[in-house]
Amino acid sequence: MKLSTKTITGGGMMAGHRTYIIAGVGILSAVGAYLVGDTNLIDTINIVFPLAAIYFLKKDMDDDKGANNGK
Repeated sequence: MKLSTKTITGGGMMAGHRTYIIAGVGILSAVGAYLVGDTNLIDTINIVFPLAAIYFLKKDMDDDKGANNGK
């Protein structure tokens, strides 16, 4: 049986978007923890910046893939 990218093991409809979702959920969790009072501002910043960097680096890599398809 051949697995396609539409199956669960291939990521389904979220294939290629998991990194964005994980980074977004992490950022929302960090901001939520700050607003509730579980963390301070420095800890929140230390969590948000690396997650934002992962998001933007993944976005840049995806954009570069699309630009090289015409070669």
